[in-house]
Amino acid sequence: VIRPEPCGVCGSRIRFGKTAIKCCQCQLLLHTKCREQCPSLCVPRPHHHAWPREGVLADFAPSTPPLVPTLVVQCVTEVETRGLTETGLYRVPGAEQLVREWKRKLLRAGGVLPALSGVTDIHVVCGVLKDFLRGLKEPLVTFSLHPAFLRAADIPDDAASDTALCHVVSKLPPANRDTLAFLMLHLLRVSQSPDCKMDVLNLSRVFGPTLVGHSSANPTPLAIMEDTPRQCKVVARLLSLPPSFWRGFVGTEQENLVPI
Repeated sequence: VIRPEPCGVCGSRIRFGKTAIKCCQCQLLLHTKCREQCPSLCVPRPHHHAWPREGVLADFAPSTPPLVPTLVVQCVTEVETRGLTETGLYRVPGAEQLVREWKRKLLRAGGVLPALSGVTDIHVVCGVLKDFLRGLKEPLVTFSLHPAFLRAADIPDDAASDTALCHVVSKLPPANRDTLAFLMLHLLRVSQSPDCKMDVLNLSRVFGPTLVGHSSANPTPLAIMEDTPRQCKVVARLLSLPPSFWRGFVGTEQENLVPI
């Protein structure tokens, strides 16, 4: 013992330098002589749930729809609150160290996140959102559906392309589908802000690699080269779909998405 603490059984202090026994489950501390009087069953302290460092999107999603991770909702809410007058939103990078620190802080926090109002630079919040999406084990457009998204975006007839994309979006896992819908509605609002100077083409260049990615975790250099322009094309086509389509997944009223 370095810092004197009371014994959990007899209540008297265990003094500095003495040997003590500590339960690795419930952290109960006691004198070695009090071991026999210790209750046989301990009550483990609940550990605060932290999110995994990386995982598929469903690992971060809430249990009730719309299945959009709190981290995504909080970043988007913060950006829309004070970022829609910033030029180059999502294109201008935030300080890399701050982005890493805040992402780590939010992942460690789990479902109850610290307020992002403490982040002075809104570009850091944008960086956290992009870094979170990039760090997933597979992109929002899943590996298995990746080819179908590319094929749908390649259809020359706009109406046929839109129909095919709507069909593929509906096949996504619920958390991926809801989060994609939430992000599309957000990016449409960004594209409509004259101050941001981020039209659909600019946003599709930024978010193509992040949201669409590749068809595997380890793409070949050739696949990377071929996929890049097509990733942007997919996001541009997704942003051309009517907002009413996306609202069908996250609801016209998004009250339950706004963090308290």
